[in-house]
Amino acid sequence: MIWRTSLFVFLIAAGSLLAVLTIDYRRFVITPVTLPAERITLDIPKGTSLRSLARRMTDQGILRHPWYFVALAYLQGDQVRIKAGEFELTANMTPPRVLQRITSGQVIEYSIVLVEGWTFRQALATIDAHPQFGGDALARLTDQALMSQLGRTGEHPEGRFFPDTYRFPGTTKGLDVLRRALERMDRVLAEEWQTRRPDLPIGTPYEALILASIIEKETAVPAERPQIGGVFVRRLQKGMRLQTDPTVIYGLGERYDGNLRRADLREANPYNTYAINGLPPTPIALPGRESIRAALQPQDGDSLYFVARGDGSHEFSGTLEAHNRAVRRYILGKP
Repeated sequence: MIWRTSLFVFLIAAGSLLAVLTIDYRRFVITPVTLPAERITLDIPKGTSLRSLARRMTDQGILRHPWYFVALAYLQGDQVRIKAGEFELTANMTPPRVLQRITSGQVIEYSIVLVEGWTFRQALATIDAHPQFGGDALARLTDQALMSQLGRTGEHPEGRFFPDTYRFPGTTKGLDVLRRALERMDRVLAEEWQTRRPDLPIGTPYEALILASIIEKETAVPAERPQIGGVFVRRLQKGMRLQTDPTVIYGLGERYDGNLRRADLREANPYNTYAINGLPPTPIALPGRESIRAALQPQDGDSLYFVARGDGSHEFSGTLEAHNRAVRRYILGKP
């Protein structure tokens, strides 16, 4: 009789405890987590288990009890779906919302912009200056070493990285962004190459990339790119030298002080298109898709020259005489 009474008391106590725990768990599920600020970043290293994460969030005061969070994950079938990365938590989030965020992979993303017309070294400096990549120091590597790390040994890096906005999680390295830009340029160049005009004096996609980089540097007016491309293609077809200042400036490198002199135009170097025939040996900048398209689908016409008007646009001419008149007007300021 005594054991029956004891069992009854035990069952009542167990039932009461279960009821209390159930009520407490339900309160836990609907009560927002406790954060030290309106928004915090929760960093979950790769390989973190559900239990260790629950304990850490409890130690940080985010959760009231780790086992309720573990139970929540098991009840929802999320116990093995914890993702690594940085996650933003806000003060109004309940534990189920926290769990949903860290199991769905909604990591905090950062962004970096590689600008059309930048040189490869300018892109590297921007990556190194980004807070997420401060310790990478890619700019300290030689061109050869960097391209080897990207699996492109022997290739020149200039122009091979597509300018765009790249978004990435906090675990990303600067080299990862470069690899994405490299692969993106490969895809864009291949796509545009398939649409090229058949009569172009350009034999390879790389030559198209070189010409596109020159077009990119020659104009800040998007609508002019096909016209610029047309001028250069016609000059190449006629065996005329390109005679474009941006290639000369690129060849001067750090010696360029903002002024292009007659001596610079006479200097013998492979990027001086006033002195060499055809294209320079490599691109001179990062071209965007529109400049690549302008190189492969140039605008028809008869213009062989152009000169800057001073407002970012250009005056196009079909003869040297008309070009010289445009130079006197826009460069020398003479009627």
